[in-house]
Formats: sequence, C-alpha cells, structure tokens
Amino acid sequence: MRTPRPYTRFMQAAAFFDLDRTLLRRSSALALAGAFREHGVIGRGQLAKAAAWQLLFAARGASAETVRKASEDGLMILKGFAVDDLRSLVAAAMEPALKPLVYQEALELARGHRQRGEPTYIVSATLQEIVEELAHELGFDGAIGSTCEIEDGIYTGRSLRAAHGEGKAAALRELAEEHAYDLTASTAYSDSHTDLPFLEAVRS
Repeated sequence: MRTPRPYTRFMQAAAFFDLDRTLLRRSSALALAGAFREHGVIGRGQLAKAAAWQLLFAARGASAETVRKASEDGLMILKGFAVDDLRSLVAAAMEPALKPLVYQEALELARGHRQRGEPTYIVSATLQEIVEELAHELGFDGAIGSTCEIEDGIYTGRSLRAAHGEGKAAALRELAEEHAYDLTASTAYSDSHTDLPFLEAVRS
C-alpha cells in the first residue's frame, strides 16, 4: 500500500511596485488634485496644501510620520463622498492626469515579471480604490492601498488600514499568505527609505 505524501502548498513568486516616484514620476495625490478640485472633493486651500506636499515629496524630505499624517488627512477629505463617484472620477482622470506620468521602464519590468508567470501588484499608501483603478488600467494583477471605512457606499473618513511603513509590509505579508506567494523568491521596487519595511518583507 502506497503511503500518501504530505500535502505541500505550492508557493509562487510575485512582484510588488511602489507607486509614487517608482511607478509614477510624481505624487499620485497631487496628480489627481486638479480633478478633485474640479469635482468639489477638495477646496482651493487643500489644493495649495497638496502643492506644498509635492514640493516636500520632490525633495525626498517626507518622513514616515509625514506620509502617515498626509494619508489620514486625505481620507478625512473623502468623508461623505460616494465610492462609485470616486472610482468614476479616477477613471476619467486616468488618461490626462496619471498615465502620462508612468515610467515606461517600470512597466517594462512589470511585463517581464508577468512573462515569467509572476503576478504583479501596485503597493501604495494611496487610497485602495485609486490604486486598484490604476492597477487595472496598467495591466497589473492587483493592488494594495490604504483603506477607509465605507458605510452604504459612502466614505466615513475613518482610516482602517494605513499602507505605509510597517503597515505596508504587514499588508504585503497578508496578501502573500492569502495567495500563497513566496516572498523570499519575490521582488519589490521602491525609491524611498520609508519603504524599508516593505522591501525587507520580501527577504524575510
């Protein structure tokens, strides 16, 4: 009688790309700020604040705490806004605002991973619904972003998951466990020192 072999879970490598300054040339939040202002999501003062944030971001002077605070402030702006309306806004802004900012070299890297059978993901502190829309448009397999509480299809403004720093790494590990990705065989791309936990997660 043959002894049954123990069950072995198949583990697959994947590739994970940070968004701002890794996949895009600038902050995705600022790239969308004009469309948000036009549709009444943010006011003139908040648009100016977004511009100031971009200057800090471009100088690579944003600390992990600054990124965390900016992410949470951004979620509060969405309080009372419909999720479907946000998705429609981002989809409409994709061609004029976001796609021209994409590094083609990063897309080529992503295509190489997919050709090797490795799923590709965008991982960002930007809101989940925004990152998902961008991932879909650019041909990635999925996305990890910060999440905001939603009630009856409306954002409450309360943060549920902040995908930056250690939170970004934790979200990556959770995704890997769910899909049986081998992080030790996977690849992560980022330009920022604040993403060290995210980068180190693929080597643990």
